[in-house]
Amino acid sequence: MQPEFVTLHSPACTAIWEARPDEAPLWRYWGPRLPDGVVPPAPLRDTRPEPSFSLHFDQPLSIFPTMGMGWFGQSALMASRAGQDWAQQITATRAEKIADGVIFHMADDVARISVAITIRLNSATDTLTLSTTLTNMGDDVLEVSFLASGNLPLPADSAHVRSYGGRHNSEFVAIDDALTRSQWRRENRRGLTSHDCFPGAIVSCADGAAYGAQLAWSGNHLQTIEWLDDGRRQWIMGEALAPGEMRLAPGQSMTTPELLATCSADGANGVSWAFHRAIRTRMTWPDGVMKPRPVHLNTWEGFYFDHDLDALKELAEAAARVGIERYVLDDGWFKGRDDDTSSLGDWVVDARKYPDGLMPLARHVVDSGMEFGLWVEPEMINPDSDLYRAHPDWALHIGGRPLLGARNQLVLDMSLPQVRDYLFDAVAQHLRNLPISYLKWDHNRDLTHAGNSAKFRSQVLGSYELMARLRSAFPDVEIESCAGGGGRIDAGVIAHTHRFWTSDCIDAISRVSIQRGFLQFMPPEVMGSHVGACPAHSTGRMQSMPFRAGVALPGHFGVELDLRKLTQTETDDLAATIARYKALRNRLHHGRVWQGEAGDSVVWQAHGDEDQLLLIVTRTAPTTMRHQPHLRLDMVDPARRYRLMRDGAAPVDMDGAWLARMGLPLPPMKGEEVLVYELAAR
Repeated sequence: MQPEFVTLHSPACTAIWEARPDEAPLWRYWGPRLPDGVVPPAPLRDTRPEPSFSLHFDQPLSIFPTMGMGWFGQSALMASRAGQDWAQQITATRAEKIADGVIFHMADDVARISVAITIRLNSATDTLTLSTTLTNMGDDVLEVSFLASGNLPLPADSAHVRSYGGRHNSEFVAIDDALTRSQWRRENRRGLTSHDCFPGAIVSCADGAAYGAQLAWSGNHLQTIEWLDDGRRQWIMGEALAPGEMRLAPGQSMTTPELLATCSADGANGVSWAFHRAIRTRMTWPDGVMKPRPVHLNTWEGFYFDHDLDALKELAEAAARVGIERYVLDDGWFKGRDDDTSSLGDWVVDARKYPDGLMPLARHVVDSGMEFGLWVEPEMINPDSDLYRAHPDWALHIGGRPLLGARNQLVLDMSLPQVRDYLFDAVAQHLRNLPISYLKWDHNRDLTHAGNSAKFRSQVLGSYELMARLRSAFPDVEIESCAGGGGRIDAGVIAHTHRFWTSDCIDAISRVSIQRGFLQFMPPEVMGSHVGACPAHSTGRMQSMPFRAGVALPGHFGVELDLRKLTQTETDDLAATIARYKALRNRLHHGRVWQGEAGDSVVWQAHGDEDQLLLIVTRTAPTTMRHQPHLRLDMVDPARRYRLMRDGAAPVDMDGAWLARMGLPLPPMKGEEVLVYELAAR
């Protein structure tokens, strides 16, 4: 019987599978766009003679490879029934065409499971989205230890993989590894997305193409890339399950988080463009449309826990004068919260600091022309709190094991409906009674003792449910995802939120690389980028106000310092950047982003399109060269001529071909300096 070739196209990408009714569909192609009508010349096995010392039945890479029946690579499913049915092999498949995609309905009649893999190739974003639903069709419990969200082929010339590690205050540290015959693997078991293991990566190929994937999940996750016997590679990604965490009763199903994947003949910049468009489609804004991202003030590094109403009102007045549009009151506003040792869970206003509640401050902020926002950390509890004394069983714990604290706090069991109900009511009372339009939602520790039966998965789903419930009840309120800075940045939580706090480190030099890693996967309008104090609280380094403000400019611009302590020159410089941000934000936040390096400690990024670009050039250290390097701009149209404008310099016209091949000559720059150019095609 001849196979059916199932093909999906988007403007930049193509996916092709070879489908038969009695096995899992085989991957035939995933890569840059092929012309319409192109199909494989023959069934795959007809092109693969049997090698020596091999099984008689060839097992090529499928969309759902399983162990025990001749596949020796990573399995998409690891499951058994009390040690039985551990080997699986799809025995029946049916393809259902859907809008922009296909659902492959599969079954294993021997292992008594059914599998549905939903795949969409979005024409507007060039992003392939995959998810898997597994159903237990047997009479006994099926214990699942791994179920892949998706399994992707990589071409034989895939050479390097860039993933991102780091820690608190140092997120998005790029890790470059060569792809060889050895397995490459990244795994996170911290219970949330984590600072040190972002759930995604970029694979570069020898021909200049790139492939990217990221998991839409805020919990444990793993990914592997493995060499295959035909020279290709297998890239598999999914949620990492704890032992015993997923036990499916007869008839019960589980669905994986979605996997977002893309490829681009234009390399990593093409991958980021697809991801930015995909993330934008996953978000929902109040009134359905993103308003210009308001200039943001957060009180944390200016005041920490030392809340004084008069001082906070003075801060609001200073903020309004420089053009700030949103004022967020951070940690320290609730009962007994003088440091991080107590009171999480007791979401009642501290009457010592705010004898008349938060309304006087909130009203003062709103009357000054700004929005009012509030910091919360709903998923956490301090042992020294009224809530813990009343409900110690609400904290995640393992019977007989010690409670492991972090930042003096424990984690509430978000799988319990009564916990979510309590938290909804606690947060909702403030949203009802105060003019709050914004919540900074924090999560300041890893998960450890996640229940007598592991609850990592239900913890994430419970948090999503609480966010969704609050957003449904208060649709005009935006939410920021924060977890000690960048510990919960992923394509899953962004469906419930509107902004990421990129890092607790606001040192501008550190932020250059952190923000560049972030922009590989997420668009700039959701990247919280603040101007911090000098010296920087996290590193002690000192940088000028123009440099700090210039580094923060391209994201969702904000300020996190005590404005009352700035000199007049610093205040004027900050106000000037705020004005520039307001003038440019619609162009910064709606188009495409390219990133590159010129060498000699110079990096750049461009926002917009081929006709009109904002070019931001950043030097992070003094030059080591007599003459500044030229900056090649590969994205410009070589057939057109461009006018370049920069503050303090006369306009210059240059040919696009020259900019692409020889590059833009840079003026002398100091060791820490940011230049902003505007390029307009003539």
